[in-house]
Amino acid sequence: MKEITVTELSALAEPVVIDVRELWEYEAAHVPGVTHIPMSEVVARISEIPADVPVHVICAIGGRSAQVTEYLAATGHDAINIAGGTTAWQRAGLPTEQGA
Repeated sequence: MKEITVTELSALAEPVVIDVRELWEYEAAHVPGVTHIPMSEVVARISEIPADVPVHVICAIGGRSAQVTEYLAATGHDAINIAGGTTAWQRAGLPTEQGA
């Protein structure tokens, strides 16, 4: 499984990032510019996930995103897990947004 750190993610120009946490987690704080697709909806909403560019997957600490990354990779996506998730992003002092 491919994986990058939050520091590596923050250095990318315009990454495609899918946040797979629950709505209440997403609304509390999320990486700016992410697309919110809860883990439970990924299979049903797969058509919303680009297949022609790398897709970075984030959750709270990296467990759920690792599972979704493996699923996406099995469906032919270039999927990359974000190690440490949103928790690591916040600990690194990187900016977040709140709300839906």
